[in-house]
Amino acid sequence: MDFVGAVAAFVVAVGILVTVHEFGHFWVARRLGVRVLRFSVGFGRPIWTRRGADGTEYAIGLLPLGGYVRMLDEQDGDVPEAERGQAFNRKPLWARSAIVLAGPAFNFGFAALAWWLVFMVGFAGLKAVVGEVKPGSLAERAGLHAGAAVVAVEGREARTWSAVVAATLGEALDRDRVEVRWTERGGGAATGRLDLAEVSLDDLASGRFFETLGIEPAMPVSRPVIGAVNPGEPAARAGLRPGDVVVRALGRPIGSWMEWVRFVRARPGVAFPVEVLRGEEIVPLSLRPDTVRMGGETVGRIGAALHQGAAPGEDWYVAERHTPWGAAERALARTWEITSLTVGLLWKMVRLELSSEHLSGPITIARYARDSASGGFTRFAEFLALVSVSLGILNLLPIPVLDGGHLLIHLAEAVKGGPLSPRTMMLGHQAGLALLVGLMGLALYNDVMRLFS
Repeated sequence: MDFVGAVAAFVVAVGILVTVHEFGHFWVARRLGVRVLRFSVGFGRPIWTRRGADGTEYAIGLLPLGGYVRMLDEQDGDVPEAERGQAFNRKPLWARSAIVLAGPAFNFGFAALAWWLVFMVGFAGLKAVVGEVKPGSLAERAGLHAGAAVVAVEGREARTWSAVVAATLGEALDRDRVEVRWTERGGGAATGRLDLAEVSLDDLASGRFFETLGIEPAMPVSRPVIGAVNPGEPAARAGLRPGDVVVRALGRPIGSWMEWVRFVRARPGVAFPVEVLRGEEIVPLSLRPDTVRMGGETVGRIGAALHQGAAPGEDWYVAERHTPWGAAERALARTWEITSLTVGLLWKMVRLELSSEHLSGPITIARYARDSASGGFTRFAEFLALVSVSLGILNLLPIPVLDGGHLLIHLAEAVKGGPLSPRTMMLGHQAGLALLVGLMGLALYNDVMRLFS
């Protein structure tokens, strides 16, 4: 069921984003007088087709890994004289470029729309309160201490840990020292600077953010009550049920959910006895966590979530909800922030200043799609926005066969004063296809390594 859920969420997410992207090409092409022959979501053999009144064939392909808009073009074959005015290649350079640019533009627009809905509906994030600071760490040298509540990074509001991580990563792309502002327990404010010169972006971006800075976030204390149990995973195999309260493990009392999580994570593949309170009865069980790779380390995982009734109160969270106009402003700012961060990280990767291990392929995307879909509307909408931005940036890369490659060809045409030769076009497309296949292969390799390393 876990695999089926991941595949279903992946297909839905990719279907939405590809439809948005291709509709951008389709809509602008139609507005500029180009005849569209086929609008396809997915590649390969069509599993559904329908011909519209305008003569366009709409299709869903067997492989949900992309899509395309096929336009009337003399480069694909003979075009009747009466229809040549509707051919893509007969349109002026600016019109062809606008059609090509429309796909990525619609992806960025969709991301802004998704975030607008998120900010309108509202969401909550864990407050950026420091729990513990490691002696001699970057955080301690900056002046951070237990109980400090971070409120801004380089002047940008950041009151949740997710906002602090995103803002710090973005600032770390261009500077070695990042200003952090926080409030004290008794009131008042303080400011310090994190000296990041001695750490790498890989340390910050690969799940070791808090470890690198020497911070342990303050976590809400929740009772160790089992909630959802994933079928077929260690918790289910051991006999754990929703509502069970973990009392002891290896004879050691367990007092909170985080204590239970740390206990499990420290024992990958190691069987141990556990006692749970079920109703009024103590039930002894034996549990063996799976061994998984997370954030560069091997940890244990049992496939069980915290029971919602055991979750802490609202004091631990920052809630955000805005008016339509306020949500629009925040959505545009978030779209620009994520776009800048993604482009910056990609550029660092090209310059070999960031490991290519951060590239993700369909397996990782499917897992995130499943997890976000199970978290409700706002989480899934945020996931769609993030991937939509990534899709827009990917398509703007100057690689032939991608939209950015077509724009590069149009630029070359403008400089040359005419179309490129068929041989040059063929070589460019072959090189672009080889590079794209290489990138996809690397991303898929990273996915597999995350699963089995």
